Amino acid sequence: MAKTASQLVDGVIAREGGYSNHPADRGGPTNWGITEQVARAYGYKGDMRVLPRQTAVEIYLKRYWTAPGFDKVAQRDAAIAAELFDAGVNMGPAWAGKFLQRALNLLNSEAKHYPDIAVDGGVGAMTLASLDGYLRQRNNGEGRAVLLWLVRAFRTGRYADIAEANRTQEVFLYGWVARQVREAE
Repeated sequence: MAKTASQLVDGVIAREGGYSNHPADRGGPTNWGITEQVARAYGYKGDMRVLPRQTAVEIYLKRYWTAPGFDKVAQRDAAIAAELFDAGVNMGPAWAGKFLQRALNLLNSEAKHYPDIAVDGGVGAMTLASLDGYLRQRNNGEGRAVLLWLVRAFRTGRYADIAEANRTQEVFLYGWVARQVREAE
């Protein structure tokens, strides 16, 4: 069943929980999954330990759903949009956008079905047109599953790259991948 943006945000908040300040977390003080840097960028000036849940919800919807264009992806495929949203929350919306763009470029039969697009992380008109082209060619359960699987593969690879580049991040790798496994079930 397709989840709404509100349900996706509620799911992230449930997984992320309340306040944390793990010494290995490069995001620093975090509440509801929102880092202090992101909260400040959206105008929150208070102590991160008391960040209102509603403020976190508003940030999630603006920064990780609407601003990167994942709401427009959801109009075409809710599962892809949910994956992009979750990846964007965890590693930044631009990475999620790049995963989709790379997958679309690799699945276009050498640009026979639709043109290659820049892999810049921005889900704009060209990326949406390519997604539309892909769905015209492969608009069936398997086609949608293949695209989703490839996006997830890129995401998993990025997690491995992060952990290999900085051993202090290994403590998070199992949880990052387990989160994907749970979402895929």
